[in-house]
Amino acid sequence: MSAAAVERLFFAVWPTEAQRAAMADVAARLALDPRVRRIAAEEYHVTVAFVGEVPAARIDALIAIGAASARGLCTLQFDAYEYWPKPEVVVAAARQIPASLERLWRTLHERLGAIGCALDPKRLRPHVTLARGVADAPALPSPPACAWQVAELCLMRSARGRATPAYTVVARWPLLDEPASG
Repeated sequence: MSAAAVERLFFAVWPTEAQRAAMADVAARLALDPRVRRIAAEEYHVTVAFVGEVPAARIDALIAIGAASARGLCTLQFDAYEYWPKPEVVVAAARQIPASLERLWRTLHERLGAIGCALDPKRLRPHVTLARGVADAPALPSPPACAWQVAELCLMRSARGRATPAYTVVARWPLLDEPASG
């Protein structure tokens, strides 16, 4: 199979411009080594289900899953900075997971698993990556609260072969204010 016939895809909460600007203000308050790569605000997102490498012919099936799963309107409160040593990142994390976002996560994983997508759904950890290449644990301040109204689910494409990931929206759905069904 040629590389052109494969897409790297994931489902995500994609923030509004105002939400990205608020998160950028939060990220700017971090005192990080200048060699660290800060993530550009236009790349901020919360991954809900990482699908991975998918043949382009299967994208329609993923779009159908997204459309059928788009429920879970909620507010996600980012209330902690965390340093994750293995991937060498600093993230803004949400300590409390809204029940509707948890249901959306479970529904997506169940439906993706049913079509043979090999997922590793250990648990949902809502976060926004703010910096990469953070070799040593930085001193992290108590973050100011930053909230996102989670109102849209997106199927995203991640471009490969670039120093900086480029994300594009493949499809998007407004989240309904009702629980997702399995």
